[in-house]
Amino acid sequence: MSDLRSNETRFLEDADAIAQEIPDGASIGLPPDYSPVAMAVVRALVRRKARQLKLIGVPVLGLCADILIGAGCVREIETSAVTLGEAGLAPRFTAAAEKGALRIIDATCPMIHTGLQATEKGVPFMPLRGVLGSDLVRHHPDWKTIDNPYSEGDPILLAKAIVPDVALFHARWADEAGNVWVGRRGELATIAHASKSCYVTYEERQAGDMLEDEILAPGCIGSVYISAVAPAPRGAWPLGVPGMYGIDDAHVQAYARMANTAAGFQQYLDEFVLKPVAA
Repeated sequence: MSDLRSNETRFLEDADAIAQEIPDGASIGLPPDYSPVAMAVVRALVRRKARQLKLIGVPVLGLCADILIGAGCVREIETSAVTLGEAGLAPRFTAAAEKGALRIIDATCPMIHTGLQATEKGVPFMPLRGVLGSDLVRHHPDWKTIDNPYSEGDPILLAKAIVPDVALFHARWADEAGNVWVGRRGELATIAHASKSCYVTYEERQAGDMLEDEILAPGCIGSVYISAVAPAPRGAWPLGVPGMYGIDDAHVQAYARMANTAAGFQQYLDEFVLKPVAA
């Protein structure tokens, strides 16, 4: 955890207030579309014309990244994939990549997770094996291959610690103590632990302190890791929150069709991002 992190979670008014706190040029750790994603903040970042962001997919990026890229908010991404899943390719990412308008750092799922875990543990790197033999290794000067000091002739790869400026995601619950409940989504805890600051939108406010509840506590991220929270009912829409609402597949499919062209993407922004929309 960064020594810049406050020990007291702040309670902000809404997703727009969070977007105002994320500076241009920040690196943002984002979960995949199957984790609760802070889509309300993504739309707010577009409305405030955020610029020069770096997106780190943990381990992949999806709809939120495609919208931010299409809106001109992003200078660089580091991820193992950008996809809309069953809706197909991410069209605005694809267009930006083909034009060379976006710096792309091609990572892998193990390297992203291991780099963040290094930061969690307060070490500059962590070893792993799964990426050895990949062509990616020779294209990454920040990935170091060394000999296992305990076994001769046994190469090991070192993943450099990854420290996002901001962790950004959505949660089902936040409580009065500033804790957030994410259930089994362990990658959200990893992003929160590794980032300099962490912003979370939530569906519902819980009374009391969830860390005192033996059932809820294992799925909680403690307030010491949370910079600020804000209410955002249906704040992951058109993506989902387990146990509350699922992914709006029809909407994601419609987005994929519209965003295939610059004009269609602008129409999508006009209808669903630049003005309030009932999810």
